[in-house]
Amino acid sequence: MLSKNLFDEVLMQPAQIGANKLYVVSGYATAAMAFRHLKNLKENNHEVEVELIVGMSPVDGLSQTNHKGFQELMQTTYAGNFSCSYLTEMPPVHSKVYVWFENDKPVSGFVGSANYTQNAFGKNQREVMTESDPLQGFEYFQKLVPQTIYCNNLEAENIVQIYNTRSYTRVKREKEAIQQQETDSTAVTVEPSLVGLPFVKITLLDKTNTSLPQRSGLNWGQRPEVRREPNQAYIKLPSSIYNTDFFPDRTVHFTVLTDDGKVLICSRAQDNGKAIHTPHNNSLIGEYFRNRLGVPNGAPVKLDDLLRYGRTDVNFYKIDDETYYMDFSVPQNG
Repeated sequence: MLSKNLFDEVLMQPAQIGANKLYVVSGYATAAMAFRHLKNLKENNHEVEVELIVGMSPVDGLSQTNHKGFQELMQTTYAGNFSCSYLTEMPPVHSKVYVWFENDKPVSGFVGSANYTQNAFGKNQREVMTESDPLQGFEYFQKLVPQTIYCNNLEAENIVQIYNTRSYTRVKREKEAIQQQETDSTAVTVEPSLVGLPFVKITLLDKTNTSLPQRSGLNWGQRPEVRREPNQAYIKLPSSIYNTDFFPDRTVHFTVLTDDGKVLICSRAQDNGKAIHTPHNNSLIGEYFRNRLGVPNGAPVKLDDLLRYGRTDVNFYKIDDETYYMDFSVPQNG
């Protein structure tokens, strides 16, 4: 029975001995977990395809954030290496099955309590997994396939409930495993549409709060002397936020749904985790803000751009440890 280092033991080590295909059946799953796993595999030069079936979707549905995140991973970021399907028929499947193949040869299998989430494969929960017959696990996976629909199928949202993150209420049966964060001076709730969720307000300006950094923050890529891609950017966190547990630590990726319906997979970076960036491509977050501000790609962002737009800060709302909502909207009366 395995109870330690589950991420390495279950999700990485089989690839190190040649496995190149992973079939996953998981009651619950998150896009941030899939991104982290695929990114780690790629960074270790493992060319692996992952096929995921989310089993509790017929009764619990999925959050809009994870749904959009899975679609983005399947269609863009890891197209060809990742696919995600939702179970559509009752009864739901609460199983957690991981089966590794090397081409057409079954290599190893695992079953146990760990969902395909960072909470389960991290330090926040105690889980156990045990080795199992990979062929039996693959047969179990295959029997479920006819009862599923791909996340990017046009009919998916009509068959599986996709619930709105702005009015998010946790409906997962495993809610008890997620501890409610205490709100503090940097995390209070104010907006009616997001009532009940802790949030932080983060300025995009410099320490003086009167100007925009020219070579950091939204302008981190404005360094032609080192041939940096000019759209590269990050959101700088003040110590009053990065010294709290509002955001996860640097090893954890999290999914951010924006007020205009976009999805960004983010993580913390730099000393003390004082920056939020898009680890797959640091230019994604820079391109996002330039698009919102009406600034051409590659051009520097100026204070006047923010003032003309109507905001010099963003709000992050914490839904759970892997899911956040970022509001950069301009008040209608503003």
